[in-house]
Amino acid sequence: MRDWENMNSHQPATSALLEFDSPTRKYAKPAIYAALIALFALLPAVLSSVYMLHILILIFIYVIATVSLRAITISGQFPLAHAAFMGIGAYLSGMASKWLGWSPWLTMPCAALVTSGIGMLLGFPFARLRALYYAMGTLFFGIGVLQIIYALGRLTGGYSGLVGIKPLFFGSKLPYYYLFLGLTIGSIIALYRFEFSRIGTNLKAISQSHLVAASVGINEAWYRILSVGVGCFFVGLAGAGYAHYNVVLSTSSFNFMATLWLVMYVLIGGIGHFAGPIIGTFILILIPEYFRDLKMYSPFISAAILGIVVYLMPEGLVGLPKIIRSWFTQHLKDKRAVHAS
Repeated sequence: MRDWENMNSHQPATSALLEFDSPTRKYAKPAIYAALIALFALLPAVLSSVYMLHILILIFIYVIATVSLRAITISGQFPLAHAAFMGIGAYLSGMASKWLGWSPWLTMPCAALVTSGIGMLLGFPFARLRALYYAMGTLFFGIGVLQIIYALGRLTGGYSGLVGIKPLFFGSKLPYYYLFLGLTIGSIIALYRFEFSRIGTNLKAISQSHLVAASVGINEAWYRILSVGVGCFFVGLAGAGYAHYNVVLSTSSFNFMATLWLVMYVLIGGIGHFAGPIIGTFILILIPEYFRDLKMYSPFISAAILGIVVYLMPEGLVGLPKIIRSWFTQHLKDKRAVHAS
């Protein structure tokens, strides 16, 4: 009885603690996100290297590409032509600015919309394909895109590449940095809202079991086509931005190997978490740059990281804090057990 009274006497304190903790948890994540945005906004002030600014700009572009890839993979499909769609956006925007004289500020959104439309048109015949068959179908499509670029010759630059693309800014890389930082933040917010909306929930249900999803009235084909359209819009935007930043395009930036790098960013970061592609992109682009003297060994370093993640971190790098927390908790329990004995 006394123990029960003692327990009750602690309830108000516990309740008060929970009431205090609830607002703290509510504002913790927005505060962290705001701090990260402020950090990246102030980073150019402390960076003395123009090259590092260039690397960060590339990271922003590829973060948009990898997060847009996740918008498709949550439906249970794994496309192997995502870099090819990035190339479609890049070449469409680059050709429109070079041959038609359009402003890059107009060609970028137009290229993203056309890329999205091509993705949705592709989604119609591929909607019934699943797993390996879908992956192989998209792989062949990606190869076909590169062959079309080669065949168009002077219009696309063919094997030599497209040159003479209009830049967005002249001179400093700083405007590019803030532009792509803004595009990355906006794309992440939009894709986050997409994934955690009713549409995203339906896509995840389709991924778990398309038969069960169809039995409760979810139109599997339409939702998969929609996810491809959304993913292709953002990767097309990333490609268009890349075209006007780099001002030179080559098909080697959008071939099958480029798609495999995007897939690796997603897998190493953690395919089961929204933040996984973001973390994976930062880690796998920054580590080879940090060990620049070992640049020629970067594929081996990336393969080693992938092996470590697969065997030791099934949830990817995003699950590392959870592993550390569980290890620390277990260590404390073992320590208390030793003291108690």
